[in-house]
Amino acid sequence: MDQLAIWFAQTLGEFISAEAVVFIISMVPILELRGGLLVASLLKVPLIKAIPLCIIGNIIPIPFILLFIRQIFKWMKKIPIFTKMIEKLETRAMGKSDSIKRYEFWGLALFVGIPLPGTGAWTGSLIAALLEIDIKKAVVSELIGIAMATVIMSIVSYGLLGAIL
Repeated sequence: MDQLAIWFAQTLGEFISAEAVVFIISMVPILELRGGLLVASLLKVPLIKAIPLCIIGNIIPIPFILLFIRQIFKWMKKIPIFTKMIEKLETRAMGKSDSIKRYEFWGLALFVGIPLPGTGAWTGSLIAALLEIDIKKAVVSELIGIAMATVIMSIVSYGLLGAIL
């Protein structure tokens, strides 16, 4: 993830401001808020600026995923070249859904909040949509998860990495 975030920062950084790079990275699947805060620290964006940029960037895709992903997947499955890819995405997402199924609200919050590979708001939203969790409950749960991830990644990116770099 670090390499991908750095590549995005270097590539986009030639054309737009550091703040815009951080915002865009926070909206990208896989990188999300975690990558945004990491890049923000590397680009010397003050934490007080980086946090709102990353949170807003990470929140923007959530309602679209929750509302439309099932219909998009259903439509894409009708096109033969996409069928296997969509089934693989669904299988992978549902394979990570055990704790969310069991604990629903807090399971989803922890899934989004603990910065591990394959977790985050994108995957959490996909799982919530596939499990048909109430949209209001899913959004609040994911916002709590994003807040947790913000605290953890701020400490990691600005605290520990700041001391090392």
